Amino acid sequence: MTVEAPSRPALAERQARVAVAVLFFTNGALFANLLPRYPQIKADLGLSNSLYGLAVAAFPAGAIAAGLAAGVAIRRLGSARAAVLGTLLTGGGILAAGLADSVALFAGALFLAGAMDAVTDVAQNAHGLRVQRRYGRSIINSFHAVWSIGAVAGGSMAAAAIALGLSRGQHLTISAVVFAVAACIALRYCLPGPETETEPGTETGTETANDPVPASESASVPDAGGRVEGAAGPGTRGRRTVYVLAALVLIATTGTLVEDAGSSWATLYLSGSLHASVTLAAFGYIALVGAQFIGRVIGDRLVDRFGQRTVARAGGLITAAGMGLALAVPSVPGTVLGFAAAGFGVATLVPAAMHEADELPGLKPGSGLAIVSWLMRLGFLASPPIVGLVTDATSLRVGLLVVPLAGLLAFLLAGVLRNRRH
Repeated sequence: MTVEAPSRPALAERQARVAVAVLFFTNGALFANLLPRYPQIKADLGLSNSLYGLAVAAFPAGAIAAGLAAGVAIRRLGSARAAVLGTLLTGGGILAAGLADSVALFAGALFLAGAMDAVTDVAQNAHGLRVQRRYGRSIINSFHAVWSIGAVAGGSMAAAAIALGLSRGQHLTISAVVFAVAACIALRYCLPGPETETEPGTETGTETANDPVPASESASVPDAGGRVEGAAGPGTRGRRTVYVLAALVLIATTGTLVEDAGSSWATLYLSGSLHASVTLAAFGYIALVGAQFIGRVIGDRLVDRFGQRTVARAGGLITAAGMGLALAVPSVPGTVLGFAAAGFGVATLVPAAMHEADELPGLKPGSGLAIVSWLMRLGFLASPPIVGLVTDATSLRVGLLVVPLAGLLAFLLAGVLRNRRH
């Protein structure tokens, strides 16, 4: 639906938009500051690949455990305060993980950081949607692009700290303090008032995730080829909805799986298997999130022109071909480019899956989105241990085959996405 936006948002709305962008930036930068330190932490703690994979899985485990608590925090504190409090505690958890002298403390600190990161993620998105309603037009994608900028900045900050010889404690203390101050300043400019207030623009015709599905559409579910069948009976529609929902979970999981491969294993692969310097090895992850940012910036235009299904299929092929070639002919530059191709390829997968899930007929408003988000995190939890086990049994190069395989899976399942053009 095309919505005519207000001519110019008020100063308070513009300030709130910048404030939410700052929160997304800090959220992306905080964890990215720790990732290039993983090889050193792994070596200092004497971890095998399997144990390392289990330890870093504590971060998504914490996110799963605290996922439902985010709603309680938002209702009690407000979305802005919950996001800022989560940011402060995330920074503390990351600092503790960097200073941990045992695998138990390392995993425990990552669990805390992951739990608080989940609260921050939900809360900052909730506040971003409040600001979007004030604007009367979509701006939420710009916040996710800013998150990618933050991740690149955080990874670059870590690489600079390593090059300067800063200890993990010095580096991560600076990171925690800088981004805590930024979040607290941003809080001053967030929207005041209760979360349930009626925002200007909510009655202008803007599409929301909770818009009811018209009766004429409730009997139609896209099949694997994106075709709509309206004559199927209730049982058939229910089975097809379950199938589509399962496919959407897998599509979203492929996107997070590729992101995890970059965050958990790119630095290790470049520094260990390919013998790159620690500073240069950090650019595997930086390349992935940098290319992902570019994909998010132009993703809306591509989807409008070609449709979700076509863009997802192309992204899956780019991921599979780019990282597959990098693993087939290993080199430091080729691997960095391979991770960049993977980041670009999966840039739109998670938003596409969530958008489609939120519009599935036959489900209560928000149910599809909640299911995909929850199960996607479970897939993110399982990824590091699986790659670690494969790596111990073979090599990290073989373990990273999960990236091109994820691209192929996204290509095969993209048929459940519709090629509507808005």
